[in-house]
Amino acid sequence: MTSKSKPQLSPLSWAEILVYWVLSFGSHLYSFYQLHKFSKEHEAGLEREFELEKGLLKGYKRDPSDFEWSFWTVWAKKSLLWTLIGHGVISRLVDIFYPKLRAPVLTVFGLLAASSVLGIKGVSVLLLHLGASFSVAQLRKPALSWTCNLLLLSTLYIQPLQEIERGWYSSEEEYYLLLFSVAVCGLRFISFSLEHCWSPLDLGALAQLFWLLSYTFYHPFFYNGPIITYKAYTEQMMKSAEEKNRANSGLTYLVLRSGQILLWWSMAEYMIHIMYMHSIQSNETFLDILPPWALGGLALALVQFFYVKYLVLFGLPCMLATLDELVPPKLPRCVSIMYSFTGMWRHFDEGLYRWLIRYIYVPLGGSQHGPLWKVLSTGLAFGFICLWHGGHDYLQYWALMNWTGVVVEYGVKSLFASSYFRSIVEQNFSMAMQRRCTAFLAAFSTAMLILSNLVFLGGINVGRIFWKRVFIQGWSTIAPPMLGFLYCFAQIGLEWTSHPP
Repeated sequence: MTSKSKPQLSPLSWAEILVYWVLSFGSHLYSFYQLHKFSKEHEAGLEREFELEKGLLKGYKRDPSDFEWSFWTVWAKKSLLWTLIGHGVISRLVDIFYPKLRAPVLTVFGLLAASSVLGIKGVSVLLLHLGASFSVAQLRKPALSWTCNLLLLSTLYIQPLQEIERGWYSSEEEYYLLLFSVAVCGLRFISFSLEHCWSPLDLGALAQLFWLLSYTFYHPFFYNGPIITYKAYTEQMMKSAEEKNRANSGLTYLVLRSGQILLWWSMAEYMIHIMYMHSIQSNETFLDILPPWALGGLALALVQFFYVKYLVLFGLPCMLATLDELVPPKLPRCVSIMYSFTGMWRHFDEGLYRWLIRYIYVPLGGSQHGPLWKVLSTGLAFGFICLWHGGHDYLQYWALMNWTGVVVEYGVKSLFASSYFRSIVEQNFSMAMQRRCTAFLAAFSTAMLILSNLVFLGGINVGRIFWKRVFIQGWSTIAPPMLGFLYCFAQIGLEWTSHPP
């Protein structure tokens, strides 16, 4: 199959690009300021309803309403931060003194670290799932392995089993940690099962079981990811000590990346101190009375906080994996330069994207069997990710919006790539104007992308209110300037894609 060269975007004048940068950056700052102003004006009401915490910054409260950030912050202070540091120290010591024992030592450490938090019963659940997945995979029937692993994941939603597992722990947070672990490990079990069905390692059953244990309980990725495939993990970990080339600049990398993670954490904390966006989104009255600029600031703040949050949540595990000489997925790309549904899925959680492509999209036919199979394969991938996240009604809307967005983008791209439309465009538009038209279309895609993210982050009601206020009530007042600024965002995204740093 021959590959087509990617069309080059026409460069625009530096003055035009500067205007886009100024308008993009300025709109972010001004909308954030308006949201901050609204937050301070209604701080007393928000504090009564949502119990704002005493802030780390003098004169500011702290909004604890983002469950994921609060959950992982608490667990980091309790134990996870210390076990991650312990992993890094032990990995380095083993590399120095017993490099050939690194995989067994890190596997034992991962099992002990998981047991210290989840308890013996919690780890036993994971080992039971692991054993079932491993046993079925020996039959080397992909359909059977999929069936087994989907049934194992479905146990997360069986009410009697949930009540039994809740009884093992003294707090809901401990139970949630077990749920997250089972869900993430489920992706690993599917990865192992399919890789084994397609191309099993030339190892005995015990050795295969060991590598599955090592892959499952690799501590930096254990609780929350990011996801790497079983094939990538084993290939990289199996490299002999002689083949490894640990850079002498490992300490420099550790210091610089630790500084970055601390900066991202500080930025996330600063955002929830000066803008109470998570509390505001939970109150329909506030959503209805937000001034237009503050409404835009709320949408931007929610998606930007989600981005910064995952820089922290993925940043530390990826740093430790890099020091272990694994190749982790790239960290999320800034959402403000995302201008398409396809780009969002490809560049925000690269590990999950690769997983979906390798184990769902390609095996189902992908783009190899025509447009219909591509649409079907994409839909089933989104269906799986919806169920994996919990399958709630707002997730169904979110998955449907993303599927529709990806399909529409694919259709528009295919239409303009046809020789007929291509000739019309080339005859009537300069390269610079073609780029402006691309950014214009991307502005609409970005608007829908932000709306889908708001549904994911805040639920159906938040998405409905934004749709009503921006596109129904504000179709002539709010929507046009919003699309204008999104056009600027898209131009910055196109420039970034054309000339990455």
